Amino acid sequence: MGEDGAVSAEGPWKAHLDVLGAYIRAQRQAAGLSLRDLADRAEVSNAYLSQVERGMHEPSLSVLHAVSRALDLSLDAMLTSAGVLESPDAPAPTDTEAAILRDPDLTAPQRTALLSVYRSFVPRRRI
Repeated sequence: MGEDGAVSAEGPWKAHLDVLGAYIRAQRQAAGLSLRDLADRAEVSNAYLSQVERGMHEPSLSVLHAVSRALDLSLDAMLTSAGVLESPDAPAPTDTEAAILRDPDLTAPQRTALLSVYRSFVPRRRI
């Protein structure tokens, strides 16, 4: 990551930022908010929020907190749902889920969509 918070390389953390960005975008769209609306509510710039949604910038904890509040979500729930944090009682990801998350040919929205469809057909197993 560069000094300004921009993501400079591919890797496991980049995949997390892509998924987090896709999750924020999906929640924003589900709430019927434009990018500008959410940026105004979270008190961040439109351009910055766009970069976060595209996984191009690593947001600070304060920005994530502001975005979660603007979306009426808890920060913990947002980070857990986006896969950045693991729930203490969450089962380990299946091989299929791990493969989807690692696949470099998929975009973040494609990963999110595939995981959603997969999980709708195959219930998560408790370990």
